[in-house]
Amino acid sequence: MRFEHLIEINDPTLAEAPTLTREQIWRGLVLRAERPDLFVPSLSEVRLLARTGARLTRALRYGEVTVRDEVHFSPHDHVRYEIPAQGEIPRSSLLVSIEEPRPGALFVRFVYEDERPESDESRVVDELRRVAYEQADIDTILTIRWWLEAGIADPSPATRTN
Repeated sequence: MRFEHLIEINDPTLAEAPTLTREQIWRGLVLRAERPDLFVPSLSEVRLLARTGARLTRALRYGEVTVRDEVHFSPHDHVRYEIPAQGEIPRSSLLVSIEEPRPGALFVRFVYEDERPESDESRVVDELRRVAYEQADIDTILTIRWWLEAGIADPSPATRTN
C-alpha cells in the first residue's frame, strides 16, 4: 500500500490560526519523533534505544505489542520512519516532509508505504487505515500548534511507561 496526503499549515482563510514558521514545524516534527507519547495516546511505553547523528532508534509498546523502528532526520526538510518487518508486521515506512512552494506557504506531506500483499479484503482495511492515518496526521499538526502556543516546543526526551 502507498498513501500520501498534504496538509496546509498556514491557510490564509483561517485568520485566527497563528502563522507557523518552517523552524517551528521542524521542531514539532522532531518532538513527534522523540516524544511520540505526546502525540499517540495508545502508546504504553516509549524507549529511546540509541541516537547517532541524524538517526534515532526506538521501541514503542502498544499494549502487548512492541514495535522497533528507526527515525532518520534531514534537518528542516524531512523525517523518515523505517519499520523493519517484525513478526506479523510487514516492513513499512513513513516520510514526513516540509514543503514550501513559496515563502510562507508551508505544507507537510505524509507518505506511507508498506509491503502488505494486496487483496479485495485488504483494500477495505487499507481504506480504513488511510482515513485513520490522515486523521492522526491532522491531529499531529494540531498538537504541534498546541505545544508551540503553550511555549513547550522542546519537552526533554524521556522513557515513559504508563
